Amino acid sequence: MRVLHIIPSVASVRGGPSQAILEMVKALQSQGVDAEIATTNDNGQDLLSVPLMQRTIYHAAPVWFFPRYSPNQIVLREFAFSYQFTNWLWHSISNYDLIHVHAIFSYTSTVAMAIARLKKIPYIIRPLGQLCTWSLQQSYRKKQTYLNLIERANLDNSAAIHFTSLVEQEEANILHLKAPSFILAHGLNHQAILPEAKQNLRTRLNLPKHQKIILFLSRLHPKKGLDFLVPALANFLEYDFSFVIAGSGEPEFVQEIESLLDFHNLKERSHLVGFVTGIEKETFLQGADLFALTSHSENFGIAVLEALRAGTPALVTPGVALAALIQTDQVGYVASELSIEAISSQLENFFAEPKLASEMGDRARKLITENYTWKSIAKQLHQIYLNL
Repeated sequence: MRVLHIIPSVASVRGGPSQAILEMVKALQSQGVDAEIATTNDNGQDLLSVPLMQRTIYHAAPVWFFPRYSPNQIVLREFAFSYQFTNWLWHSISNYDLIHVHAIFSYTSTVAMAIARLKKIPYIIRPLGQLCTWSLQQSYRKKQTYLNLIERANLDNSAAIHFTSLVEQEEANILHLKAPSFILAHGLNHQAILPEAKQNLRTRLNLPKHQKIILFLSRLHPKKGLDFLVPALANFLEYDFSFVIAGSGEPEFVQEIESLLDFHNLKERSHLVGFVTGIEKETFLQGADLFALTSHSENFGIAVLEALRAGTPALVTPGVALAALIQTDQVGYVASELSIEAISSQLENFFAEPKLASEMGDRARKLITENYTWKSIAKQLHQIYLNL
């Protein structure tokens, strides 16, 4: 079976979904699926330095890269238009048995579904949370127009819609889409325990040995709710902790966050370390005492899963799809709502019972290691492909 995965970008700056597709394809190959990726050379404000218009190996996965149209206008650049991608896909799509499209409201994804329909090639669409209520409310008129004129037909004619959580599926149900759907979560690869992670992280940040570290690790974006988390943390200045923000975003928004930290007297105990990856990222995840993601909406939340795998309890808000897992398995804290007061209440629990937080972390590592491997996810996805 030959399966082509299509996504606007696989650049790490685009966050978890762009990284997950690489792992997904590698895991599918281990299950005997001939899987490849077609994408653009998008890298946020820049472009990836990769071979174009040829099959190449990128992070151990087979990828076809095509040049992204890169005008000065951010909106057009973010749309990830690529004439070369369109031309190649039109002539090559019949070489594949199935197309697995990731993301909507983006040129590469939209045109891929349209070509698949015209060429009568079955396709699956993974909307990446873009059908969730919060996401649809952003640029509401533009998205509604796009959805009703173009994307709804693409969604309705898909072989299936791939959701990564029950929350994402339920929120999309209000659109009354015609295609069947299934829920299949993200997976994670095994990650060894770093014995000196806590000490190494404190050494890197020049912090006292036993000072608590609260970690936010995600894309810096208004969706992530830092404007709720920061004021909530300001309610606990009597405690000895540092706040680490790991991630990248638009320079203007980063400045807003810095001003917010300054306003709430957190600037001196905060560390904006930028985008981290690899062993450095794992050191942050394993070295922190609490991972916090207080988003308006997360259709899954890969970073949360990574933190739990690292043995770090997570504090999340109801908009994060993994909130139910965290609450049911007691591997962290779930605020009752996205508000400063509700987040503060859970932070109070964290600071008041450090031993309980440690026990949560131990349970979290065991839970994720046993249930969320890419091998297991790929087996299930392969079976779904065969059943279409």
